Amino acid sequence: MNITDWGIIPYQEAWDKQEAIMQEQIARKKNGLPTEDTFIICEHPHVYTLGKHGHETNLLVSENYLKSLGADFVHTNRGGDITYHGPGQIVGYPIFDLERLGLGLKKYVYLIEECIIRTIQHYGIKGERLEGATGVWIEAHTPQARKIAAIGVRCSHYITMHGFALNVNTDLEWFKKINPCGFIDKGVCSIASECHKTIDEEEAKQILIREMNQLFTI
Repeated sequence: MNITDWGIIPYQEAWDKQEAIMQEQIARKKNGLPTEDTFIICEHPHVYTLGKHGHETNLLVSENYLKSLGADFVHTNRGGDITYHGPGQIVGYPIFDLERLGLGLKKYVYLIEECIIRTIQHYGIKGERLEGATGVWIEAHTPQARKIAAIGVRCSHYITMHGFALNVNTDLEWFKKINPCGFIDKGVCSIASECHKTIDEEEAKQILIREMNQLFTI
């Protein structure tokens, strides 16, 4: 697995770069050449992204208001509804060949969730899955259910792109401008909000990379 850290990168630029890597891997498959898995870590300036089947009504403010705050709004081709990306959040983009890994899409998403569950366990946080709601949740089956990581992927010719966003030191106030992932009755949280302290993001990245390697390397 190739690991690369793009640092802070605008969302659209990261999307374009992912598309280029994905298309290269698809071309390799079509030509009978071996594919290479790439795991990209990055962080985005303030941006709200809406999945291809998402509902714009889950954006609770106008696009002009977002612009006044220095935030972008982007319609994407990933799955899932609306979410926020910004400083203090680790975004992961695995561009993997699921056919070579012997994985279906459902199992792939399950393993991404498992990677995040294992990562936050290092901070004493118990992550859970919630039936019918992709991502990782805290106290998932209680009225206090809150999401710590969102997942939205795209897959073509068994090659994946897009991925997940894990709230580490994220300013959660930004989520108040949307119904996160389309939910109106559930909250959001971060590793920092659960631990009541600022988290070393570089350390969190290394833990995440280690867990990804253990779950996806064949």
